[in-house]
Amino acid sequence: MPTNWPLQALESRLGPGTVETGIPLAPYTTFRIGGPADLFYRAGTPDELVRVIEAARELGIPHLLLGRGANVLVGDGGYRGLVIRSGMSGTDFLEGNRVRAAAGVETFPDLIVDTVRRGLGGLHHFVGIPSTVGGAMWQNLHFLSPAPERERTVFLEEVVESAEILTEEGERTEVGVEYFRFGYDYSILHERDDVVLSVTFALTPQPRESLRKVIRENLAWREDRHPDLWLYPCAGSIFQKIDGEGAGRLIDQCGLKGKVHGDAAIFHKHANIIVNLGGASSDDVRFLMDLAQEQVLREFGLELVPEITLVGEF
Repeated sequence: MPTNWPLQALESRLGPGTVETGIPLAPYTTFRIGGPADLFYRAGTPDELVRVIEAARELGIPHLLLGRGANVLVGDGGYRGLVIRSGMSGTDFLEGNRVRAAAGVETFPDLIVDTVRRGLGGLHHFVGIPSTVGGAMWQNLHFLSPAPERERTVFLEEVVESAEILTEEGERTEVGVEYFRFGYDYSILHERDDVVLSVTFALTPQPRESLRKVIRENLAWREDRHPDLWLYPCAGSIFQKIDGEGAGRLIDQCGLKGKVHGDAAIFHKHANIIVNLGGASSDDVRFLMDLAQEQVLREFGLELVPEITLVGEF
């Protein structure tokens, strides 16, 4: 750990023994890749999250908020600064078919199972996608519903009513959905150092069997195309679409589906997914990412832009 991190000052605000050092990040990501964090803190409540964010900002410590660890690749060199693990739980069902969930609640299975059990639809489209509520807000979680009568991309913003956030200016406040300026794989959180504490969703009553039917269809669709995270750890889609053109189709047309480097591979069912075959390094993944970008640029003149976030030292 760098000697310049003011650990004692940080723990004076958070409590003695609450900040860990040298914690490997691989177990905290769906890729199962990543070196150690200099500092590591587990936030179990919104108040704890606010305190640690405020302390890191005041002390000038670089910090990374990590929920489920999906959609991210952490370098094998680790993270120079403070990683904050968001473990906040708590779901409240409100009047008017609304539900409020803490940012650390997992959308699946926890939140989706709870809402479907009560016959509330809207979040059920995102079944099978690993994410916390906070992470889902960051990327405007989305899914292409497979059934013919629903063949369109469904976005999280469609069911978001409001959220409690800690702004980059240090104000704890409630904001409406319009604040996030949602787009494809985008929210204002990409530009501002705001932190989501909880989100209120406005859902729609639907027959439970109808919701379960959609869930079965979506899970079957994902099973045909996406890896089982227990067998093939990954971070989901690696690159963004280009003007509506799927990156996986472009990479596949370059003949790269199934390409292996080290212990990483471009998934044999979906060329826009790179999987960890058991002991992949971040450099293995970066090699395949660079290869896909170079080939697509050469073959089609198009530049692939990463959808995942790369953090830490590579």
